[in-house]
Amino acid sequence: MYLDDRQRELAEAMETQGRWPADSPWVRRAILDTVPRHQFAPDRLWTWDGHDQYVPVDRDRDQDAWTDLVYAGPEDSAIIQILDGLPSSSLSCVAVVADMLDSLILEPGQRILEVGTGAGWNAGLLASRAGTGLVTSVEVDADLAAAAGRRLAAAGLDVAVHAGDGNAGWPTGAPYDGAIATYAVDQVPWAWIEQTRPGGRIVFPWGRLGHVALTVAGDGKSATGWVQGLGMFMPSRGVDQGREYHAIRGDGPPDRTVRVERGLRALTDVNLLFALRVSHPDIRIATEDTKESLAVRLHDGVSSWAGAVIDQAGTTAAYEGGPRRLLAEVEAGRRHWEERGSPGVWDFGMTVTNDGQSVWSGAAGAGPYTP
Repeated sequence: MYLDDRQRELAEAMETQGRWPADSPWVRRAILDTVPRHQFAPDRLWTWDGHDQYVPVDRDRDQDAWTDLVYAGPEDSAIIQILDGLPSSSLSCVAVVADMLDSLILEPGQRILEVGTGAGWNAGLLASRAGTGLVTSVEVDADLAAAAGRRLAAAGLDVAVHAGDGNAGWPTGAPYDGAIATYAVDQVPWAWIEQTRPGGRIVFPWGRLGHVALTVAGDGKSATGWVQGLGMFMPSRGVDQGREYHAIRGDGPPDRTVRVERGLRALTDVNLLFALRVSHPDIRIATEDTKESLAVRLHDGVSSWAGAVIDQAGTTAAYEGGPRRLLAEVEAGRRHWEERGSPGVWDFGMTVTNDGQSVWSGAAGAGPYTP
Protein backbone atom coordinates (compact mmCIF):
# COMPACT_ATOMS: atom_id res chain seq x y z
CA MET A 1 0.00 0.00 0.00
CA TYR A 2 2.87 2.39 0.74
CA LEU A 3 4.07 2.01 -2.85
CA ASP A 4 0.59 2.88 -4.12
CA ASP A 5 0.48 5.94 -1.88
CA ARG A 6 3.82 7.24 -3.10
CA GLN A 7 2.85 6.67 -6.75
CA ARG A 8 -0.36 8.62 -6.19
CA GLU A 9 1.44 11.46 -4.42
CA LEU A 10 3.90 11.82 -7.28
CA ALA A 11 1.10 11.80 -9.85
CA GLU A 12 -0.78 14.48 -7.88
CA ALA A 13 2.35 16.62 -7.57
CA MET A 14 2.89 16.42 -11.34
CA GLU A 15 -0.74 17.45 -11.84
CA THR A 16 -0.59 20.33 -9.35
CA GLN A 17 2.59 21.68 -10.92
CA GLY A 18 1.21 21.32 -14.45
CA ARG A 19 4.02 18.99 -15.48
CA TRP A 20 2.00 16.41 -17.45
CA PRO A 21 2.35 17.28 -21.19
CA ALA A 22 -1.01 18.26 -22.62
CA ASP A 23 0.01 17.49 -26.21
CA SER A 24 1.24 13.98 -25.35
CA PRO A 25 -1.38 12.35 -23.07
CA TRP A 26 0.22 8.97 -23.71
CA VAL A 27 3.18 10.02 -21.53
CA ARG A 28 1.06 10.21 -18.38
CA ARG A 29 -0.59 6.85 -19.07
CA ALA A 30 2.74 5.18 -19.74
CA ILE A 31 4.44 6.56 -16.62
CA LEU A 32 1.57 5.80 -14.26
CA ASP A 33 0.18 2.55 -15.68
CA THR A 34 1.94 0.89 -18.61
CA VAL A 35 5.60 1.19 -17.55
CA PRO A 36 5.68 1.86 -13.79
CA ARG A 37 8.95 3.34 -12.57
CA HIS A 38 9.51 0.90 -9.70
CA GLN A 39 9.67 -2.08 -12.08
CA PHE A 40 12.89 -0.65 -13.50
CA ALA A 41 14.57 0.42 -10.27
CA PRO A 42 17.33 -1.96 -9.13
CA ASP A 43 17.14 -3.37 -5.61
CA ARG A 44 20.00 -1.10 -4.52
CA LEU A 45 19.70 2.67 -4.87
CA TRP A 46 21.98 5.38 -3.51
CA THR A 47 21.46 8.57 -1.56
CA TRP A 48 23.67 11.36 -0.20
CA ASP A 49 24.33 11.00 3.52
CA GLY A 50 24.31 14.76 4.02
CA HIS A 51 28.02 14.91 4.79
CA ASP A 52 30.63 13.41 2.49
CA GLN A 53 29.47 10.30 0.64
CA TYR A 54 26.70 8.37 -1.07
CA VAL A 55 25.27 5.43 0.86
CA PRO A 56 23.22 2.46 -0.36
CA VAL A 57 19.51 2.00 0.23
CA ASP A 58 18.55 -1.64 -0.28
CA ARG A 59 15.01 -2.70 -1.05
CA ASP A 60 15.20 -5.86 1.06
CA ARG A 61 16.42 -3.91 4.12
CA ASP A 62 14.19 -0.85 3.98
CA GLN A 63 11.35 -1.13 1.48
CA ASP A 64 9.83 2.25 2.42
CA ALA A 65 13.11 4.19 2.12
CA TRP A 66 13.73 2.54 -1.26
CA THR A 67 10.21 3.48 -2.39
CA ASP A 68 10.75 7.06 -1.23
CA LEU A 69 13.73 7.33 -3.57
CA VAL A 70 11.90 5.78 -6.52
CA TYR A 71 8.82 7.98 -6.09
CA ALA A 72 10.29 11.19 -4.75
CA GLY A 73 9.24 14.59 -6.11
CA PRO A 74 8.74 15.37 -9.81
CA GLU A 75 12.25 16.84 -10.05
CA ASP A 76 14.09 14.15 -8.06
CA SER A 77 16.15 11.45 -9.77
CA ALA A 78 17.03 8.09 -8.22
CA ILE A 79 20.71 7.14 -8.36
CA ILE A 80 21.28 3.54 -9.48
CA GLN A 81 25.07 3.45 -9.78
CA ILE A 82 28.10 5.00 -8.08
CA LEU A 83 31.58 4.96 -9.66
CA ASP A 84 34.62 6.48 -7.98
CA GLY A 85 32.39 8.03 -5.34
CA LEU A 86 30.17 9.90 -7.85
CA PRO A 87 26.77 9.10 -9.42
CA SER A 88 27.19 7.57 -12.86
CA SER A 89 23.63 6.49 -13.72
CA SER A 90 20.15 7.22 -12.47
CA LEU A 91 16.43 6.97 -13.05
CA SER A 92 15.88 10.50 -14.36
CA CYS A 93 13.35 12.73 -12.65
CA VAL A 94 9.79 12.20 -13.83
CA ALA A 95 9.10 15.83 -14.81
CA VAL A 96 12.05 16.03 -17.20
CA VAL A 97 11.42 12.54 -18.62
CA ALA A 98 7.85 13.59 -19.41
CA ASP A 99 9.01 16.88 -20.93
CA MET A 100 11.64 15.26 -23.14
CA LEU A 101 9.26 12.55 -24.38
CA ASP A 102 6.78 15.28 -25.24
CA SER A 103 9.53 17.14 -27.14
CA LEU A 104 10.29 14.04 -29.20
CA ILE A 105 6.74 14.13 -30.72
CA LEU A 106 6.79 10.32 -30.87
CA GLU A 107 4.13 8.54 -32.92
CA PRO A 108 3.24 4.83 -33.01
CA GLY A 109 5.21 2.92 -35.62
CA GLN A 110 8.27 5.17 -35.54
CA ARG A 111 11.76 3.73 -35.19
CA ILE A 112 13.65 5.35 -32.32
CA LEU A 113 17.28 5.42 -31.19
CA GLU A 114 17.91 5.96 -27.49
CA VAL A 115 21.41 6.54 -26.14
CA GLY A 116 22.00 5.98 -22.44
CA THR A 117 19.82 2.99 -21.50
CA GLY A 118 20.54 3.17 -17.76
CA ALA A 119 17.92 1.17 -15.91
CA GLY A 120 15.83 0.76 -19.06
CA TRP A 121 12.80 2.76 -17.89
CA ASN A 122 12.94 5.44 -20.58
CA ALA A 123 13.44 2.79 -23.26
CA GLY A 124 10.36 1.04 -21.92
CA LEU A 125 8.32 4.23 -22.13
CA LEU A 126 9.47 4.72 -25.72
CA ALA A 127 8.58 1.14 -26.64
CA SER A 128 5.12 1.44 -25.10
CA ARG A 129 4.40 4.23 -27.58
CA ALA A 130 6.40 3.24 -30.67
CA GLY A 131 5.55 -0.44 -30.68
CA THR A 132 7.24 -3.83 -30.76
CA GLY A 133 10.80 -4.03 -32.04
CA LEU A 134 11.04 -0.35 -32.95
CA VAL A 135 13.31 0.98 -30.19
CA THR A 136 17.08 0.53 -30.21
CA SER A 137 18.93 1.55 -27.04
CA VAL A 138 22.69 1.89 -26.51
CA GLU A 139 24.40 1.81 -23.10
CA VAL A 140 28.14 2.23 -22.55
CA ASP A 141 28.16 0.09 -19.38
CA ALA A 142 27.78 -3.57 -20.33
CA ASP A 143 26.43 -4.57 -16.90
CA LEU A 144 23.78 -1.85 -16.96
CA ALA A 145 22.84 -2.82 -20.52
CA ALA A 146 22.38 -6.47 -19.57
CA ALA A 147 20.30 -5.64 -16.50
CA ALA A 148 18.12 -3.21 -18.47
CA GLY A 149 17.55 -5.83 -21.13
CA ARG A 150 16.32 -8.28 -18.50
CA ARG A 151 13.94 -5.73 -16.98
CA LEU A 152 12.51 -4.81 -20.36
CA ALA A 153 11.99 -8.45 -21.27
CA ALA A 154 10.30 -9.12 -17.91
CA ALA A 155 7.94 -6.22 -18.60
CA GLY A 156 7.08 -7.66 -22.02
CA LEU A 157 8.70 -4.79 -23.90
CA ASP A 158 10.66 -5.60 -27.06
CA VAL A 159 13.69 -3.28 -27.08
CA ALA A 160 17.04 -4.03 -28.69
CA VAL A 161 19.61 -3.09 -26.04
CA HIS A 162 23.26 -2.91 -27.09
CA ALA A 163 26.44 -2.22 -25.12
CA GLY A 164 28.40 0.49 -26.87
CA ASP A 165 29.32 4.15 -27.13
CA GLY A 166 26.12 6.16 -27.31
CA ASN A 167 27.92 9.04 -29.01
CA ALA A 168 28.41 6.75 -32.00
CA GLY A 169 24.72 5.87 -32.11
CA TRP A 170 23.90 2.47 -33.61
CA PRO A 171 24.44 2.71 -37.38
CA THR A 172 23.25 -0.77 -38.26
CA GLY A 173 19.71 0.22 -37.29
CA ALA A 174 19.70 3.57 -39.12
CA PRO A 175 17.92 5.56 -40.36
CA TYR A 176 15.75 6.30 -37.33
CA ASP A 177 12.63 8.46 -37.20
CA GLY A 178 13.90 10.08 -34.01
CA ALA A 179 16.60 9.92 -31.37
CA ILE A 180 16.75 10.77 -27.69
CA ALA A 181 19.66 10.93 -25.24
CA THR A 182 19.46 10.48 -21.47
CA TYR A 183 22.89 11.94 -20.72
CA ALA A 184 24.23 15.43 -21.28
CA VAL A 185 26.58 16.48 -24.06
CA ASP A 186 28.27 19.80 -24.73
CA GLN A 187 29.03 18.99 -28.36
CA VAL A 188 26.28 17.18 -30.27
CA PRO A 189 27.66 14.02 -31.93
CA TRP A 190 27.20 14.22 -35.68
CA ALA A 191 26.39 10.49 -35.70
CA TRP A 192 23.01 11.24 -34.09
CA ILE A 193 22.05 13.53 -36.95
CA GLU A 194 23.57 11.31 -39.63
CA GLN A 195 21.53 8.34 -38.38
CA THR A 196 18.20 10.22 -38.18
CA ARG A 197 16.09 10.70 -41.29
CA PRO A 198 15.35 14.18 -42.68
CA GLY A 199 12.51 15.68 -40.67
CA GLY A 200 13.29 13.47 -37.67
CA ARG A 201 13.59 14.86 -34.14
CA ILE A 202 16.62 14.59 -31.86
CA VAL A 203 16.13 15.41 -28.16
CA PHE A 204 19.05 15.63 -25.76
CA PRO A 205 20.26 17.36 -22.58
CA TRP A 206 22.75 20.08 -23.43
CA GLY A 207 25.45 20.72 -20.86
CA ARG A 208 24.41 21.17 -17.25
CA LEU A 209 21.14 23.06 -17.53
CA GLY A 210 18.67 22.45 -20.35
CA HIS A 211 17.47 20.13 -23.09
CA VAL A 212 17.15 20.83 -26.79
CA ALA A 213 15.06 19.40 -29.64
CA LEU A 214 16.53 19.53 -33.15
CA THR A 215 14.87 18.71 -36.47
CA VAL A 216 17.05 17.25 -39.22
CA ALA A 217 17.02 19.32 -42.42
CA GLY A 218 15.63 17.94 -45.64
CA ASP A 219 19.10 17.45 -47.12
CA GLY A 220 20.39 15.80 -43.93
CA LYS A 221 23.31 18.23 -43.74
CA SER A 222 22.20 20.08 -40.61
CA ALA A 223 19.76 20.04 -37.72
CA THR A 224 18.16 23.05 -36.05
CA GLY A 225 15.87 23.54 -33.08
CA TRP A 226 15.10 25.22 -29.79
CA VAL A 227 15.69 24.81 -26.11
CA GLN A 228 12.69 22.92 -24.74
CA GLY A 229 13.13 23.10 -20.98
CA LEU A 230 15.40 22.97 -17.99
CA GLY A 231 16.91 19.95 -16.29
CA MET A 232 20.25 18.58 -15.15
CA PHE A 233 21.70 15.31 -16.43
CA MET A 234 24.90 13.42 -15.87
CA PRO A 235 27.47 13.80 -18.66
CA SER A 236 28.49 10.97 -20.94
CA ARG A 237 30.75 8.38 -19.34
CA GLY A 238 34.41 9.33 -19.26
CA VAL A 239 33.86 13.09 -19.31
CA ASP A 240 35.96 14.83 -16.67
CA GLN A 241 33.44 16.55 -14.39
CA GLY A 242 36.15 18.71 -12.87
CA ARG A 243 36.73 19.57 -9.22
CA GLU A 244 33.90 20.49 -6.89
CA TYR A 245 33.58 23.93 -5.32
CA HIS A 246 34.68 22.83 -1.85
CA ALA A 247 37.81 21.18 -3.26
CA ILE A 248 38.85 24.35 -5.09
CA ARG A 249 37.86 26.67 -2.25
CA GLY A 250 39.76 24.76 0.41
CA ASP A 251 40.01 25.94 4.02
CA GLY A 252 42.41 28.85 3.63
CA PRO A 253 41.67 32.56 3.38
CA PRO A 254 40.47 34.00 0.04
CA ASP A 255 42.98 35.60 -2.29
CA ARG A 256 41.03 38.85 -2.45
CA THR A 257 37.92 40.73 -1.40
CA VAL A 258 35.75 41.82 -4.32
CA ARG A 259 33.58 44.88 -4.63
CA VAL A 260 30.30 43.98 -6.33
CA GLU A 261 28.83 46.81 -8.38
CA ARG A 262 25.39 45.28 -8.90
CA GLY A 263 23.22 42.93 -6.88
CA LEU A 264 23.87 39.22 -7.32
CA ARG A 265 20.29 38.20 -6.61
CA ALA A 266 19.82 38.31 -10.39
CA LEU A 267 21.69 35.00 -10.48
CA THR A 268 18.54 33.28 -9.24
CA ASP A 269 16.87 34.13 -12.59
CA VAL A 270 16.90 30.95 -14.69
CA ASN A 271 16.89 32.99 -17.89
CA LEU A 272 20.11 34.76 -16.93
CA LEU A 273 21.61 31.51 -15.67
CA PHE A 274 20.97 29.82 -18.99
CA ALA A 275 22.41 32.78 -20.91
CA LEU A 276 25.54 32.59 -18.76
CA ARG A 277 25.74 28.87 -19.44
CA VAL A 278 25.88 29.76 -23.15
CA SER A 279 28.34 32.66 -22.90
CA HIS A 280 30.55 31.26 -20.10
CA PRO A 281 30.04 27.48 -20.22
CA ASP A 282 32.87 26.59 -17.85
CA ILE A 283 31.60 28.73 -14.96
CA ARG A 284 29.33 26.83 -12.60
CA ILE A 285 26.89 28.87 -10.55
CA ALA A 286 24.95 27.77 -7.48
CA THR A 287 22.70 29.80 -5.18
CA GLU A 288 21.21 28.99 -1.80
CA ASP A 289 18.43 31.23 -0.51
CA THR A 290 17.40 31.26 3.14
CA LYS A 291 15.33 33.68 5.22
CA GLU A 292 18.53 35.31 6.46
CA SER A 293 20.64 35.55 3.30
CA LEU A 294 21.41 34.50 -0.25
CA ALA A 295 24.66 32.61 -0.79
CA VAL A 296 26.24 32.56 -4.26
CA ARG A 297 29.04 30.18 -5.22
CA LEU A 298 30.94 30.10 -8.49
CA HIS A 299 33.80 27.93 -9.68
CA ASP A 300 35.39 26.80 -12.93
CA GLY A 301 36.02 23.17 -12.02
CA VAL A 302 39.78 23.75 -12.14
CA SER A 303 41.37 26.33 -9.88
CA SER A 304 39.23 29.46 -9.49
CA TRP A 305 36.29 30.15 -7.19
CA ALA A 306 34.13 33.00 -5.92
CA GLY A 307 31.67 33.26 -3.06
CA ALA A 308 29.27 35.96 -1.92
CA VAL A 309 26.65 36.41 0.77
CA ILE A 310 23.83 38.96 0.46
CA ASP A 311 22.07 39.71 3.76
CA GLN A 312 18.51 40.95 4.29
CA ALA A 313 19.66 44.56 4.10
CA GLY A 314 21.15 43.91 0.67
CA THR A 315 24.74 44.15 1.81
CA THR A 316 27.09 41.91 -0.15
CA ALA A 317 30.34 40.38 1.05
CA ALA A 318 32.23 38.79 -1.83
CA TYR A 319 35.54 36.95 -2.07
CA GLU A 320 37.55 35.12 -4.71
CA GLY A 321 40.44 32.74 -5.11
CA GLY A 322 42.49 31.48 -8.02
CA PRO A 323 43.75 33.15 -11.18
CA ARG A 324 40.39 34.04 -12.74
CA ARG A 325 38.09 36.85 -11.65
CA LEU A 326 34.86 34.94 -11.99
CA LEU A 327 32.55 37.63 -10.62
CA ALA A 328 33.80 40.08 -13.26
CA GLU A 329 33.35 37.46 -15.98
CA VAL A 330 29.79 36.79 -14.86
CA GLU A 331 29.06 40.53 -14.79
CA ALA A 332 30.33 40.79 -18.37
CA GLY A 333 28.05 37.93 -19.36
CA ARG A 334 25.13 39.63 -17.64
CA ARG A 335 25.76 42.90 -19.51
CA HIS A 336 25.92 40.98 -22.81
CA TRP A 337 22.58 39.32 -21.99
CA GLU A 338 20.97 42.68 -21.24
CA GLU A 339 22.39 44.22 -24.43
CA ARG A 340 20.81 41.36 -26.38
CA GLY A 341 17.39 42.14 -24.87
CA SER A 342 17.55 39.71 -21.92
CA PRO A 343 16.39 36.65 -23.91
CA GLY A 344 14.58 33.91 -22.02
CA VAL A 345 15.45 30.23 -21.97
CA TRP A 346 13.02 29.44 -24.77
CA ASP A 347 14.47 32.18 -26.99
CA PHE A 348 17.66 30.14 -27.42
CA GLY A 349 18.24 27.61 -30.16
CA MET A 350 20.98 25.57 -31.80
CA THR A 351 22.11 24.66 -35.27
CA VAL A 352 24.42 21.68 -35.82
CA THR A 353 26.35 20.77 -38.95
CA ASN A 354 29.16 18.32 -39.58
CA ASP A 355 31.55 21.23 -38.99
CA GLY A 356 30.28 22.17 -35.53
CA GLN A 357 27.41 23.83 -33.72
CA SER A 358 26.12 27.33 -33.06
CA VAL A 359 23.87 28.54 -30.24
CA TRP A 360 21.76 31.62 -31.00
CA SER A 361 18.86 33.60 -29.59
CA GLY A 362 15.87 34.96 -31.48
CA ALA A 363 16.45 33.24 -34.81
CA ALA A 364 18.94 30.90 -36.42
CA GLY A 365 20.12 33.65 -38.74
CA ALA A 366 20.81 36.10 -35.92
CA GLY A 367 24.34 34.82 -35.45
CA PRO A 368 25.94 33.03 -32.49
CA TYR A 369 25.17 34.20 -28.98
CA THR A 370 28.69 35.15 -28.00
CA PRO A 371 30.02 38.15 -26.05
